[in-house]
Amino acid sequence: MSQPRIQPRPASEWDAEVLDALSVMIRPADSPGAQGAEPAAPRVVNALAVLMHYPALAKAFLTFNRHLLSNSSLSDRTRELLILRIAWLRRAEYEWAQHVLLAQRAGLGKEEIEAVKHGPPSKVWSAPDAALLQAVDELHAQAFITDATWDALAAHLTQHQLMDLVFTVGAYDLLAMAFNSFGLELDPGLEGFGERRSS
Repeated sequence: MSQPRIQPRPASEWDAEVLDALSVMIRPADSPGAQGAEPAAPRVVNALAVLMHYPALAKAFLTFNRHLLSNSSLSDRTRELLILRIAWLRRAEYEWAQHVLLAQRAGLGKEEIEAVKHGPPSKVWSAPDAALLQAVDELHAQAFITDATWDALAAHLTQHQLMDLVFTVGAYDLLAMAFNSFGLELDPGLEGFGERRSS
């Protein structure tokens, strides 16, 4: 795809409905007018700016997404491992680029991030990590985790964590489809599957 199908909505077009939708993901201290500041549209990444063309949908999805990012029973490292794998399988460059940064903050090293591309067989992974990646591969291929993989996961994860795993993969699979279909462009400074974009 040579051109984006949906451009990020310019901040000059944001209204109260947009700011209300964004408030789901933005901390109060970062919101317009916080600490006596003049109201102004917060700077957001392209993914959020594209969603702001449809604030009602954005608010509904972001409410769910905030659970996955902030209130999930999974560790940050586990969450990012799952997201990177589904982003790679879906060839979702924007999702991959954003979550490489989050994965690094969560403790995944460069070798591990590179190994995500090779999936469960990579020798980098412990048995629990390989089971996580296998679960993503199975959900991607057949929308079902096999008994063997489920049992391997259940040896290390609680019931809540197993549920969060499926919903995390599903949510970011959905986002990958959306971002790929919309033609979402990388934010300046992000490195996707190719070269780093200039600022």
